[in-house]
Amino acid sequence: MLTKDSILTSVPATDLIADTVVRHPAKPQTPYQVLQLLPKDATPEQQDSAIQSWFQPGEIHYSEQPDTLHLPGHDKGHNPREIHIPDYNKERFLADDSLYHPELANEPFGVAGDPVPYNISNDNIISSLLLGCFVITLLAFAVCRNFIIQQIKDFFYIPRREDIKMPTSSEIIALIFFAIQTCMLLAMAYFFYVKTYIAGTFIFEEEYLFIGLIFLVITVYTILKYPLYSLVNYTFFLGKNNGQWRYTMLILSAIEGALLYPAILFQSYFEAPAQNIVIYTVFVLVLVKILTFYKCFVIFFRKNGLFLQIILYFCTLEIIPLLALWGVLGIITNALTINY
Repeated sequence: MLTKDSILTSVPATDLIADTVVRHPAKPQTPYQVLQLLPKDATPEQQDSAIQSWFQPGEIHYSEQPDTLHLPGHDKGHNPREIHIPDYNKERFLADDSLYHPELANEPFGVAGDPVPYNISNDNIISSLLLGCFVITLLAFAVCRNFIIQQIKDFFYIPRREDIKMPTSSEIIALIFFAIQTCMLLAMAYFFYVKTYIAGTFIFEEEYLFIGLIFLVITVYTILKYPLYSLVNYTFFLGKNNGQWRYTMLILSAIEGALLYPAILFQSYFEAPAQNIVIYTVFVLVLVKILTFYKCFVIFFRKNGLFLQIILYFCTLEIIPLLALWGVLGIITNALTINY
């Protein structure tokens, strides 16, 4: 008779195996095994979270030692950090197309259109200069309004010595601002003349440098006229007449600027024909020179009756410096413009 094994029990073998699996679960070795543990209706987010909870990626540390265990007759093992892509993997039918290479300069297709032409009315710098001239005119006229009106009324009147009225210091400053404004307007008028008749391209990108240079030249010319007149007048005439002549020059400069301002506005914003603006500017300059000649005769040569001397005086101090200024402006224009 065989005796029973005391170890055996009445528990079925299947239940024993099931209890063993539940109590001692095995760790999944692959993502597939992790997905098998989840219910069938698990969402992709739940599947991804389960895989990340079981598997934690770690940093790979490659050996820094050279590989000496390569097979005889074969090359050394390569560094896994160095990745070489074969040329046949880079070559494609459209490999040379710039659209597939954003790192290269992509030239636009088609025919280049005509650039937008330069328009003075859209130039903010020119508009700012004209607005500044207008503000200067208002402020200066508000200061010396009575003096200018009185001088205009008495311009063709031959006063006696005791009737001469001299301006105050504030009125002199206002007249100086008028003279500066006239220099600016003359520079802008010459700039429009150059853009229309000579050349529209300069050697520098900023065209306003040309206006500034012309304004500087005209300002220096205007300033040098006063010591030149003073040197000649104090040699041949009385000091009272010399002072009256200086104030008359300032008045004439203010009149010249007031007459030029509307022409510059019409040229800038109403696109008036450049030929008409040039003719008007020349007319204003000739008119001012005629008025200058008349006041020079009234102040200095009325009592003497020396007609030949006044012609020499006027040509020496007005016509020749004006022609010299025109020559200097021509030289500067030829040096700074690009003629094709």
